This record gives sequence, structure tokens and C-alpha cells, in this order.
Amino acid sequence: MPVMACCVDSAVAPPVHADAGDTSIPSPVPFLSSNAAAVTAAVANSESSHWSPAHSSAIYRIDEWGAPYFSVNSSGNVVVRPYGTGSLAHQEIDLLKIVKKSLHSAFESAIQAQCYESHYQGVYPVKCNQDRLVAEDIVKFGAPFRFGLEAGSKPELLLAMSCLCKGNPEALLVCNGFKDAEYVSLALIAKKLALNTVIVLEQEEEVNLVIDLSNKLSVRPVIGVRAKLRTKHSGHFGSTSGEKGKFGLTTTQILRVVKKLQDSGMLDCLQLLHFHIGSQIPSTALLQDGVVEATQIYSELVRLGACMKVIDIGGGLGIDYDGSKSGNSDLSVSYGLEEYASAVVNAIRIICDRKSIKHPIICSESGRAIVSHHSILIFEAISATVNTPAMNQIDLPLIIEGLSEDARCDYWNLSDAAMRHENETCLLYADQLKQRCVEQFIEGSLRIEQLADVDGLFDLVSKVIGAAEPARIYNVNLSIFTSIPDFWSIGQVFPIVPIHRLDEKPEVRGVLSDLTCDSDGKIDKFIGGETSLLLHELEGNDGGANGRYYLGMFLGGAYQEALGGVHNLFGGPNVVSVLQSDGPQSFAVTRVVPGPSCADVLRMMQHEPALMFETLKHRAEEFHVEDHDNDGTNYATLISSLARSFHNMPYLKALSPCSYEEVHNSATEFGASEDEQWSYCYA
Repeated sequence: MPVMACCVDSAVAPPVHADAGDTSIPSPVPFLSSNAAAVTAAVANSESSHWSPAHSSAIYRIDEWGAPYFSVNSSGNVVVRPYGTGSLAHQEIDLLKIVKKSLHSAFESAIQAQCYESHYQGVYPVKCNQDRLVAEDIVKFGAPFRFGLEAGSKPELLLAMSCLCKGNPEALLVCNGFKDAEYVSLALIAKKLALNTVIVLEQEEEVNLVIDLSNKLSVRPVIGVRAKLRTKHSGHFGSTSGEKGKFGLTTTQILRVVKKLQDSGMLDCLQLLHFHIGSQIPSTALLQDGVVEATQIYSELVRLGACMKVIDIGGGLGIDYDGSKSGNSDLSVSYGLEEYASAVVNAIRIICDRKSIKHPIICSESGRAIVSHHSILIFEAISATVNTPAMNQIDLPLIIEGLSEDARCDYWNLSDAAMRHENETCLLYADQLKQRCVEQFIEGSLRIEQLADVDGLFDLVSKVIGAAEPARIYNVNLSIFTSIPDFWSIGQVFPIVPIHRLDEKPEVRGVLSDLTCDSDGKIDKFIGGETSLLLHELEGNDGGANGRYYLGMFLGGAYQEALGGVHNLFGGPNVVSVLQSDGPQSFAVTRVVPGPSCADVLRMMQHEPALMFETLKHRAEEFHVEDHDNDGTNYATLISSLARSFHNMPYLKALSPCSYEEVHNSATEFGASEDEQWSYCYA
């Protein structure tokens, strides 16, 4: 049963993204309730006992947002349990592995429990993650459950058509989004190819295109309408809901569409009603309100003569990113999978029974819930801000020398307060001293060495009196804009956890700063409302990873890969796909896709890397680069270095301070001939 994971090679510094995924259908499991008391107790007990992986699991809330698929093993490493609670010990995948969960089991349970007289068949909205293996695996493993795909653009429609050729013939191909004649024609071709295609009208004028083109192509289409409900989701993700939402038809527009189809003899083609309240629906109460309103519209369409068969409830099944199980946050939801399915089935059944209408097929487009767990972004902390200097590193006589009268007064008052153990007074005078010295430095009457020692003294006083130590900055080999765009753009918070050393107590609070030259390129908001993250010291650790420190961002499988840009020309990470296996490592790497090279991202911005290389090569020739320069670099090695720079990824590499010779040798390791090492030949 395939699952997704990332195999981290300690010799490769660029970030790595989990990819492709397990589309197997695990048995439904209840969401675990939040247990703040257990977390508090675990941390408290750690003060008097040996630190254990259980303590780390508690402070990072892994059991709350990650159960039943993520856990920490006895070695202090994050593991993925591909079969949820049914996973055996030998099936746990160390460090990274995850399985996508499906809605099918939960809906089937609700349907049986409520004697619902139809079935559920979902579709995956490929906009969440268009990766080939993700889409193909969903179709492959969803085939027994008629699981289909939803497309919102022409490229996505082509992708979906191709994948569904190998899927269940009953699997739905739902065509959403704005449409032109080419889009509608493509959808009609899909119908000709015996794909179970539904063209959903998002704008009223689209019905004219469908009528005209279906007649020209001699295709009897299946048509759906997207209703613009009055029910509104008030959270950040609710902008697509309500009467002023971006998509959908009002009741007046729906009636006009019905009339046009009736006049064209195509009312029987209208078979699906679609609606979408918005992503991350916070509660089942709001969900039920929307489903009830939509089912009333569905029943009216039946009354008007449409051959209705399917009600598509759209997306909205939420992910509990922070483990709080709260309905008052965009980061969480107050229900579990079973509650969600039960609320939908119950609302539709009651209205249909009341109107004596046949129960429709229930469809959903829950992309976030399907793929959020499928990938893990692994990145390395490459450095951190230094510790507060020790007392013997501060030159007290140097501090006093040259101080203004007011600054000297602050210094002696600080000393007196320290002798009296008046902590708050100490901090007050230390702060005043620091500010006066800054003013003196700006005026030019204080040397930089003195200013540095004053800063050190202030930090030392703060530490001695127990003031909260400022969070350290951990520099990570990552671009937030490329790999976690939702954090930067909408403040979406994801669980971030060290993937190893969880058998050690994290002693440092830190924020994460990326490689980009942008003040927004930092992560300073974490689950639980924290503004810093508990981390381990970097210095002198081997952590089982040759002294390197790796962090994982979880639940980011939806949207992040598709939305990422190339800010500062940092491209995407390496992608590694993994299958769960019964071998000694419990997994097998099935695909390794290097991230974009410098040449790739330059090409995205309309540059021509081959011409750029030739320009630099001619420049070297023009300025007569000697065969042996003063530093021992020869011409061939210099040009080889330039060529390799175009081929390498933009991220930092874990190499010792290198010379051109080392780069030349590195090129040779890849099996290139002497000519190939310095001839630009990137396809």
C-alpha cells in the first residue's frame, strides 16, 4: 500500500518535500479530543524525570493534530503510521511517511446507519495539488469507490481526463470554474470519450455555450448548476459563500437556466446541484444549514422537471492544524470525519423524505482533507543566533570609560541595585544605560567596542534576573514564499516539529528565518498561539544526522506546492516519493525529482541560461584569465564552476568552504567528461 514520505540524505542541504501519496482507504477513526491537562502534566513531569519522546510529543501536540497517522518512536524520531490505529510496529515509517485518508468509509457508515437509499462518491479537486502521482494514485486506489476528479481550468481538465481513462467508468469528472468555448468543447469531448463528465455552470451565460456546442458536437451533456447560497461562512475562507460570493447562480439565474434548457429540449440534462460554503467549515451546524438550503433548491429543481441525480456539497471538510478542536478558529474545526458525514447525510435525507424525493448520490470535493497529510516538507536549520556572552567576555572598565555623566550614574545605580538584589530596578537601570550609550554612539562619542560590551551587559543582567530570553533566530535552508506561501499570504499556521532528537529536551525558544532577502521571510507564529518554537541547540550535536538539525512542516499537502512562487529565484525543493514496504527499512524510495536548478528558475523569468553562460565565458576570455591565476585557479576550472552554478539548485549546499578545484572535482563525480564540465549543455 503506497504512502508518501521523504528520505533525507544528510549530504543534501536543499529542502525536501514529501510527494505522491497513499490513496488507500483506511478504516475511519475518531478524532482524539484535546487534552491540555495531559500536555501540562507531561511538561511538568519532565522537570523531575528523564526527558522522553512522550514529553516531546506533548509539547509539540503531535497526538492532537497528528493522530492517528503521526507519532514519535522510542528513538525520538517522528514516524508515520500508514494504517492509522491499525498500523503494526514493523509498519511504522521512521522520520517521514504518510497516508492520505478518504471520506468513503465515513460516508458509507453514515449512509448505512441512517438507511440512506443512495451512495457517496467523492471527487478530488486537483487544484489542491496537481502532482501527477497524487492524481494518479487517487484515481487508482479510489476506483473501487468510484472516486473521481474535479477540474477548474483547461490544463486541469486535460490532466483529469488523462487520469480518469484508467479509473472507474462511474467516477465523476466535475468541470468547474470559468469557461470559454474551448473549455466547454474539451468537456464535451471528455463525454464522447465515455468519461462520466458533468459541466457545472458557474456563470449564467455558460449555459448558452453548452447548448450551442453540444448540438454542434452531437453530444448529450450532463449539466450541473452551482447555487449561490444565502448560508454564509464568516471565517477567512468564507469569501466564496453567501449572496456576494465569487461563483454560482442566484435563484433567479437558476430559474432562467432551467427555462433555457427547457426551451432547448435539454432539461433532462440538468442532473447535478453544486454548492460550496468555503474551505475549513468550522462546525457541523453551519454545514447543516448550507446542506439543508441546497437540498431545498435540489428538490425544487426536481419539481420543475430536471432529471436530478447528484448533490455536490463542494469542499470545506476542515483540517485541525493546531489540535485545538475549536470551531472558532481558521486553524481548526470542532468535528470529526464521522460527524461531518453524518451531518450531511442526515440533512439531505430529512428534506428528501419530507418532499418524497429519491435520495440523491452525495458527492464532495474535499481536497484539503484528502491531501493535507500526504506530504511533509523537510528543511534544515543551518545556523542560529549566538548565546549571551559570558561575564569574562565583557570589559567593565572599557564600558565605564568615556560614558556621559548620566550614563555613569545609571551604571553605578545598576551596581547598587544588584548588590541589594533588586531585580526590577537592575533591569530598569540597565535599559537606561543601554539607551544612553546608543545615543552617545550615534553622536560619535562612544566606540563600537564599548557599545558591544554594554549590549552584552544588558543581556547578562536580563539573564541573571530571570527575564525572558529573546527567541533566537534559526536560519533555515528554505524559502517561505516558495514552500509555505499560505503562511506569508494569509497567516495559515502549520505544525512544525524537529523530526529527530525528540528523546532530548528542547531548551531554546526560536523563530525561523528563511534564505530570502525579505523581512516577511520568517516564521514567528506557531500552533497553540505561540510566537516561538521550542528547539534544540545546534552547536556540537550529532542528533543521529551528522550534526545537522532537521525540521518538518506537516499538513501542508494542499495548495502549498501549487501556490509557491520564485521569490529571490528560489525554486521548489527536491521531491522524494516513498512506498510502504515490508523490507528492513519499512519503505522503498520510488521516485526522486530534483528541485529546479538556477537555470530553470532563470528561464521562468524569460532569461536564457545558455546565452548567459556564453556571455560570462566570453568575458573571461576578454579579460585574459590566465591559465593559472594567482590563487591557483585555471581557466577550465573557472568555466566549469560557472557551468555547474547554472545546473545546481539555488539553495545552500552543505560543503566545506570550497575552491574552484573542489567544484571541478564535484563535477567529475557526476561522471562528466572534461569538455562536458565546462560546456553549457543544459536541455
